[in-house]
Amino acid sequence: MLDVYKIQKGDSLRSIAEKFNVSVEKICELNKIFYPNELRAGMDIIIPQDKEAYFNTYVIEQGDNLYAIARRYNINPDLLAAMNGLDDDDYIYPNQEIIIPKSGYSYYLTAEGDTIDTVANMFKVSKDKVIKENQTLYLMPDQLIINKK
Repeated sequence: MLDVYKIQKGDSLRSIAEKFNVSVEKICELNKIFYPNELRAGMDIIIPQDKEAYFNTYVIEQGDNLYAIARRYNINPDLLAAMNGLDDDDYIYPNQEIIIPKSGYSYYLTAEGDTIDTVANMFKVSKDKVIKENQTLYLMPDQLIINKK
């Protein structure tokens, strides 16, 4: 999973990499950055989310389908599909890797019109907790928001 980060004044590739627990090399590779000194405040770059923190990975096996995988891991099949950028009726293939949400967290995909307050109320937590547990919040449709139970 990827996220977009707006470079802030005083940021460096090293400070951004440390903030998101990713290597400088990975950020450069994803963003095709050849001259790190050309980064400027206000620029958007792509950052990989630390999927290991909130997700396990699963490699699709012959005969698998999203519904059976969701049932096996006790998660909503629609959420599983959406988290992996799939529709319910999309084909999945052997050796394809998907993410499986870890237990102990609540997950929500934002919708048009969501605010920090509505998401916090849905999780029944403070908006400060939502902000703290989600490094970047844009509240655009289909952004994944996570809450530790």
